[in-house]
Amino acid sequence: MNDLVIETSGLRKVYRSRGGRTVAVDGLDLSVPRGGVHGFLGPNGSGKTSTIKMLLGLVRPTKGEMRLFGEPVPARLPHVINRVGAVVEEPGFVPAFSGRKNLILLARSVGLSRATVDDALQQVGLADRARDDYRGYSLGMRQRLAIAAALLKSPDLLILDEPTNGLDPAGIQAIRELIRNLGDTGVTVLLSSHILAEVQQVCHSVSIVGEGRLLASGNVGDLLGESVSRTRVLVADPQGAKHFLESAGYAVARSGEELVVEGHEHPEQITRLLADKGVYVQELTAIRPTLESFFLELTRRPERTTAAAADAPTEGEAS
Repeated sequence: MNDLVIETSGLRKVYRSRGGRTVAVDGLDLSVPRGGVHGFLGPNGSGKTSTIKMLLGLVRPTKGEMRLFGEPVPARLPHVINRVGAVVEEPGFVPAFSGRKNLILLARSVGLSRATVDDALQQVGLADRARDDYRGYSLGMRQRLAIAAALLKSPDLLILDEPTNGLDPAGIQAIRELIRNLGDTGVTVLLSSHILAEVQQVCHSVSIVGEGRLLASGNVGDLLGESVSRTRVLVADPQGAKHFLESAGYAVARSGEELVVEGHEHPEQITRLLADKGVYVQELTAIRPTLESFFLELTRRPERTTAAAADAPTEGEAS
């Protein structure tokens, strides 16, 4: 059995308009393992939505190969599409109908029972509001109903494109818990987002893209490592401690009454050095790398190809 649910190789998408050409996806090699939540991360305009639309057959690729569950798409998309649920754009629900009635109409169109609808509503936490009119739903409730619609056919793969956009903190929390629970049940969730700090809390693995290219991919823990990037230090004499640490070659910055120290492998090195100087640490807090800091470091690397190179003509490109 193929352990990859999604695979792309050399995937490229060029949009043409009167204003010229826009390279949305540029040679993307994407691998999404089976099970859990996989973050598809990058800033707005990095090619995430275009990639998803190509996988779903909504947009034709300019070049490259794609596979879902080991099957080539779009050629074999009709054979696997029933295994895929997706929320890419806002669904066309009827405002005057209840959430449950909207889902019943959708389920009926594909031959599914009302029991399936009730199960989906229960799964996304809308069972108690199912008979309320859709027009009275908050943005977060509407997003959960859209996910319920995608879950009607019990998909093996659920694709969510920026599901927390525009939500308040409570809505974000609800969607985050829902995604985490879905990943724990065996569904593979591809979560596309530009909010890296938020996604770090739910993803098992990630692919980070920028300007349509893959920058890094893998298990979140493996990418970030166990290393400490910085350490926050609280001492009674911050100025004296700063002098001793800088004399030892560390980079030190003041943050109120605390020091932020860089340039060490292990935080205990700081404690030992200051104790030898008669300065005793009151608090020591490791500041570990985040997906956001990891991404920012990736985008600073000089070896990345230029935008001009990305826009170089490729033989046989089509819109």
